[in-house]
Amino acid sequence: MNIVIVGCGKVGSVLAEQLSKENHEVTVIDSNSFKIERMQEKLDIQGVVGNGSSYQVQLSAGLKRADLLIAVTSKDEVNLLSCLIARKGGHCHTIARVREYDYYKEIDIIKEELGLSMFVNPEREAAHEIARLIQVPSALELDVFAKGRINMVGIKVGEKSMLDGMRISDVRSKINQNVLVCTIERNGETIIPKGHDFIRTGDNVSFILPISEMTRFFERIGVVSKPIKNVMIAGGGAVAYYLAEMLAQARIGVKIIEFDKRRCEYLAEKLDNVKVIYGDATNQDLLHEEEIDKTDAFVSLTNMDEENIMLSLYANEVSKAKLITKINKITFNNVIKNLSIGSVISPKNIIAERIIRYVRTIQNSRGSNLETLYRINDKTEAIEFKVRETQKDIINIPIMELKIKEGMLICAIIRKGKMITPGGRDTILPGDNVIVVTNCTGLENIGQIIEKA
Repeated sequence: MNIVIVGCGKVGSVLAEQLSKENHEVTVIDSNSFKIERMQEKLDIQGVVGNGSSYQVQLSAGLKRADLLIAVTSKDEVNLLSCLIARKGGHCHTIARVREYDYYKEIDIIKEELGLSMFVNPEREAAHEIARLIQVPSALELDVFAKGRINMVGIKVGEKSMLDGMRISDVRSKINQNVLVCTIERNGETIIPKGHDFIRTGDNVSFILPISEMTRFFERIGVVSKPIKNVMIAGGGAVAYYLAEMLAQARIGVKIIEFDKRRCEYLAEKLDNVKVIYGDATNQDLLHEEEIDKTDAFVSLTNMDEENIMLSLYANEVSKAKLITKINKITFNNVIKNLSIGSVISPKNIIAERIIRYVRTIQNSRGSNLETLYRINDKTEAIEFKVRETQKDIINIPIMELKIKEGMLICAIIRKGKMITPGGRDTILPGDNVIVVTNCTGLENIGQIIEKA
């Protein structure tokens, strides 16, 4: 596909890198020539210096042959105008980043009037992700499939865990649940496990299971999980605003610590039943005055990654709180994985994931059967596919007879709303939803999981 990206900031850079890796023809527009040059040094992309909301600039970027324009600058007005011009002048699909709360309230009207294919709000999506993690306190990661009926949950295997030393092929029988191990992260490497592999202390392991069995699953593996009743948030930006709003509606107590006095006044005025504290979240005395040692969850959402990491490390030392840390710039993933900072949230990656999912659904002229996409990390994805009657190469064939490519695992079959943990004799039928974990990124069709003769 020919894709034009307007804006070369954090989100635009991640999108350009990922879409380029998936062999799309990418052109980036930005008014900052240095950013364009830096991206072109790293990636095989085209760059145009200029205003992305200019028709002439878009033409220079190849608007007439573009299949999709994605506008992700820091200004909503530029994004919306860029999409309007692209839609009228190029007749391509358009995606706009929309962050301003007042625009977001009217987004359905804006979407219809401008002909937007999709809109994204990184801060709101990040808040949703955090809220879901707070609902499942024992999970490091939580992804949802089959319209909310199936969960992929990630946990860290602690010392003396019953999972330590357990063979993958024995997990289902020993836990006595409809569950399957999808991935193991160990020493910076992601393993898509086979039956003979073992789970070890310190591993980050992802399981897939029905949402109705979540509570029993944690009980069976000996993980104590109490409901979260109060949350302390460091930083009062947009993510904090959306998150506090969601948590307050769920009757969870919320404290926000914010250094900017005007922002504090704004938050206090807009958010009901939320305690807003004017002060520096890095002040240890203030944190203890606000009883950090008694909080059920601590969420670091300042504008500085280093500060968020430091705050979460401190909260880990002085409390038993569930930790959630926002990181948007730092890319030392292997180092971060080994730090005691709980769940890591990256708004730019969440939005990039959503957009890439959309790109894959429109790039196949015959119609992609991709339903849901989650990026476990840079090299591993979990994808949900809808199976069609035309896919003769996979339906009505026992899984043991399918020549599934190396690095791919069929994790679950959802049939009539119920999850089947697949065994060798199970078959895939038309109408099934199938969840696949793979380290071969870029899949758009379930037929791509098998070797072709």
